[in-house]
Amino acid sequence: MLDRTAGPETELTGAALREAKRALRAQVIAARDALDPAYRVTASQLICARVEALPSFAAARVVLVTLPFGSEWDTRPLAQSALASAKTLVVPRVNSATRMLELHAIGDIAADATPGFHDIPEPLPTMPRIDAATIDWVLVPGVAFNAQGYRLGYGGGFYDRLMTTLKPTAARIAGAFDAQIAPRIPAAAHDLRVDLIVTESRILPGVRQE
Repeated sequence: MLDRTAGPETELTGAALREAKRALRAQVIAARDALDPAYRVTASQLICARVEALPSFAAARVVLVTLPFGSEWDTRPLAQSALASAKTLVVPRVNSATRMLELHAIGDIAADATPGFHDIPEPLPTMPRIDAATIDWVLVPGVAFNAQGYRLGYGGGFYDRLMTTLKPTAARIAGAFDAQIAPRIPAAAHDLRVDLIVTESRILPGVRQE
């Protein structure tokens, strides 16, 4: 089984670690927000094409994709590609009471999803529930990443908790703009890592390379 928890990336702990994460999160989100909208469109297309070409995506039958919000790269063409390839497209929905992500299959991005938690597009609660153990490929969102596969999320811990429920063989792939790649990510030993990070210009190997 792959060791996705090797580290830590930093020796910071407690309040110092939380502050380092907060500062980097604010810095990277500001840089992402500052990208020209036309550039975000073109870069999103390039990221999508690179992800679609991954052997793990081609082989996957059940894929988990988070739909975009704010200045994130546009994952919708990738989600549409999954549907066109007869894959089961799964989208997460936040359960605020349990602080967990509930997984639902959707068949129509426009009709089956609506703005939900923090205005992030989420599946309608009536869409079929999917067991996390059936997922064999996941697009992991995040604010920042580095070449060692470390990830900085939005601070809610939703994906950290979700990824512990996935089967060990499930591919964990991140997409991000080049502006979201950092030399170091403040992380603890228990923070999970991703297998690959795909940007508009390159593929970073993370934990493993295809």
